[in-house]
Amino acid sequence: MNYIVIVAGGKGLRMGSELPKQFLPIGGKPVLMHTIERFHEYDKALKIILVLPKDQQKMWRELCEKHTFTIAHQIADGGATRFESSKSGLSLISESDDGLVGFHDGVRPFVSVDTIKRCYDEAQRTCAATPVMPIADSLRIMEQNGNSKSVERANYRSVQTPQVFNITMVKMAFAQPFQESFTDDATVMEQFGCKISLVEGNRENIKITTPLDLKLAEILVKEK
Repeated sequence: MNYIVIVAGGKGLRMGSELPKQFLPIGGKPVLMHTIERFHEYDKALKIILVLPKDQQKMWRELCEKHTFTIAHQIADGGATRFESSKSGLSLISESDDGLVGFHDGVRPFVSVDTIKRCYDEAQRTCAATPVMPIADSLRIMEQNGNSKSVERANYRSVQTPQVFNITMVKMAFAQPFQESFTDDATVMEQFGCKISLVEGNRENIKITTPLDLKLAEILVKEK
């Protein structure tokens, strides 16, 4: 059995909004509903686990009722860090399950079904997969003396989600103590000693964190 853990713990501070960013409306309904729908579109049998802070869960249920949102999902309590939140979602999966589990940012509602499929297919083959995109901008690295120098952007990739792993392996990886170097779920697996396979993401798979992102999201919704 395969799962997706959708982590949504944002507070919307960079949006300048009191409403958590995952609840902000695009195309007439909350960002988070678009995200869940995309995974349901990929595979209606996929088990969906939504990780939300306790103080946002009542609002989410009210939004589901308001929008008649009926896609089945479980809810796990969010933690103080991404590591804790992912671990909380992972805890709802039985130890006996031997399928795949993906971890996805709740505010990435435009991940393509093709990207999702590439991630699950590659994780089935290699145990760990994450979508990436080439870097379009020039890059410079800051040095300790305050100087900077250019780096070859062809050697770098920007990382997206979903990051998909073998359930047994990722459960063992999340048994590790938290480290500051755990910037996403793939870094947890990497620290555990697992090689991460890269697959092609999609350019529209943006993370909505600023008002400009929200404006772009409205355009993308209309195009869809």
